[in-house]
Amino acid sequence: MPGADLSTVGGLCHDHANGDRSDAKETTMTVRLNPYLGFRDNAREALEFYHSVFGGELTVSTFAEMHAAEDPGDADKIMHGQLEGEHGLLLMASDAPAGMETPDRSNISVSLSGDDEAVLTAHWNGLAAGATIIEPLVTAPWGDTFGMLTDRFGVTWLVNISGSSTRQPS
Repeated sequence: MPGADLSTVGGLCHDHANGDRSDAKETTMTVRLNPYLGFRDNAREALEFYHSVFGGELTVSTFAEMHAAEDPGDADKIMHGQLEGEHGLLLMASDAPAGMETPDRSNISVSLSGDDEAVLTAHWNGLAAGATIIEPLVTAPWGDTFGMLTDRFGVTWLVNISGSSTRQPS
């Protein structure tokens, strides 16, 4: 309608001039909570390692590529890296530029959980390369298979396989 004030609110199209409401094309917004790991200067190495464990597509951008390298030593550091792994996994990471502090140790752990024993056991085995095993991947008191480790990059991972068999994974 010419000159009508049409707007979309809450997925409905509202014609203010005539008071008509009709269904409009609804857009669903997805919200995801995912880990974003911070490193001093080895985000590329860590992301390549996680890519070998989780598969999927890895994209990285350096400070130089984003024209954000204020210090020449930051040029090849990762400003943003993203791994979209198989089975819906999403992991992001970056390096800290010069002058930005990084914590010596994180108080956050990354948890992998689900009921696909083969996939989660393979992830555990991949992450365990060079890791410190805190709790081996075994049947836990609550009946699931559970393990905890700190990988070679200092990231602590918890793996929980729901309703898995009593078999002890390797």
